[in-house]
Amino acid sequence: MSRVPISFIASTASVLLLAAPHLWAAPADGPPPPLSQAWTLSAWTLLPLAVLAAAYATGWMRQRAHGGTPLREALAFAFAMLVLALALVWPLDAYAGYLASAHVAQHMVLLALAPPLLLAARPFATVASTLPRGAAAASGRLLAPLAGAATSALGLATLVHIATMWLWHMPGMIAVSLASESVHRGMLASVLLAGLWFWSAVLRRLRAHDGGAAGACVALVTAMMCMGFLGALLTFSPRLLYPAYTDRALLAGVDALRDQQLAGLLMWVPGGVPYLVVGLLLVVALIRELRRDPGARVA
Repeated sequence: MSRVPISFIASTASVLLLAAPHLWAAPADGPPPPLSQAWTLSAWTLLPLAVLAAAYATGWMRQRAHGGTPLREALAFAFAMLVLALALVWPLDAYAGYLASAHVAQHMVLLALAPPLLLAARPFATVASTLPRGAAAASGRLLAPLAGAATSALGLATLVHIATMWLWHMPGMIAVSLASESVHRGMLASVLLAGLWFWSAVLRRLRAHDGGAAGACVALVTAMMCMGFLGALLTFSPRLLYPAYTDRALLAGVDALRDQQLAGLLMWVPGGVPYLVVGLLLVVALIRELRRDPGARVA
C-alpha cells in the first residue's frame, strides 16, 4: 500500500479548512441570551479559575506575615482573573457562538491581555507558598528547568503564538468550534496556553536586563504585524469569510458582514495595544541597559 505524501494531506486539509466551512457548521438553537443571562457555567472553566483564585488568595494571606505580595502584583492578578471571567464565564463566551466580533474579542483577551497580566502578578511563587516546604522545593526543582527551556525558546513561542491565532480564525476551524463543544473548549485552552508561552518568553527578557530586549521587540513586532494583517483582511474583505456565522448573526440582529468588519477592527486596533505597551517597556529597558553599559552587546 503506497504511503500518501504528507504535503498532499496538508494541502487537502488546508483546502477543506478554507473552502468548506459549511461542512461542519451547526445551526444555533435559538437567539442569544440577554446580557444579564449570558453566563457560561462550565465546570471545565469554573473549577480551574476557582482553584487558582483560592490558591493565590491563600498564598497572599500567608505572605502578609513576611512583607506580603507587592500591591501591583496583587492588582495584576485581580485584573487577570477579571478579564478571564469576562472571556470565559460572562458574557463573551456566550456571544462568541453568535458573533464573530465576540469570538475575536474572546481570543484577544486570552491571547494578548490575560497572559501578560497573569504573568506580571508572578502567581507561581505566591501559589507555591501554600504548599508544604518539601513539596514546594520539589515542584520548583521539577518545573524550573521546564520553564527555563520554554521561556528561552522565544522564536518557537512566537511561531506558535501566530500559528494558533491564524489556525483558529480559518473559516473551517470557526465552523468546527461552533459545532463541537469539546473542540471549542480545546480551542480556548490552546489560545490561552499559546499566549502564556509567548508572553512568558517576552517578559523574561524584560526582567533579565541582559540585552535580550531587542529580540523580544522583534517578536512583538512580528506578532503585531501578523495579527494586523489578519485584522485588516477581515475589515476590508468585500465578502463574508465566515459563512458559519451568517444565520447566527441574524439571530442576534446583526449583519454578518458588518460583524466581521468589527471583528477585524477589534483584532487590528485594541488587540495590538498590549503588544505596543510591552514593546515600549522593552525599548525603555533597552535604552537604560545601553546607558548603563554603552559597550553592551544587544542580543
